[in-house]
Order: sequence, then structure tokens, then C-alpha cells
Amino acid sequence: MDEPGRAVPGVQWRTSSYSNGTGNCVEVGHGRSSSVSLRDSKVADGPVVVVSRAAFAELTGTFGRS
Repeated sequence: MDEPGRAVPGVQWRTSSYSNGTGNCVEVGHGRSSSVSLRDSKVADGPVVVVSRAAFAELTGTFGRS
């Protein structure tokens, strides 16, 4: 996990279109070649979870199979 309250260098954040502008969503950060960053959209300067691209693909694939 990256240090709370710090920007993640080189990461561009994107909020899901499903949040409908409410801010109640997980943001996905892209920009690192080997990982994907995740954070709570309501706490942009809070903790960041960084997972491998393979783990993220498996996670999102699981949602599609439900």
C-alpha cells in the first residue's frame, strides 16, 4: 500500500461511470506499467492499494462471471 496522503507518481485516476457523479466509488489509477492503483473516491488523499495487473484482471473478471 502506498503511503496515505501522498500522490502516487505517474498515475492518472479514473472514476467509474457507474458512480453517477455521487463520489461513492472506487477510483482506478493507471500509469504504472506493472500495476493498478485503487483508492476511495471520497478520500482522494487517503490510502492507496496497488495490485498487479494480473490480479486486477482476475478481480474484474470475477465480477463479470457473477
